[in-house]
Amino acid sequence: MPEQSDTPKKPPVDKKRLARIFGDVFPETTSDERGPEGSSRSSDDDWLRSQRPPHHGG
Repeated sequence: MPEQSDTPKKPPVDKKRLARIFGDVFPETTSDERGPEGSSRSSDDDWLRSQRPPHHGG
């Protein structure tokens, strides 16, 4: 006869039900991956150029 433990077993977690109740806890992408809304940067080079200090010339 197998041993029985004194602790009751928890029911399995229904992830779909939890997501339906609480919504998505973690988004698919982070805010730094998405960038600011309304931003239309064409490439990372554009961002780098916009961050260049004025004393570096252009």
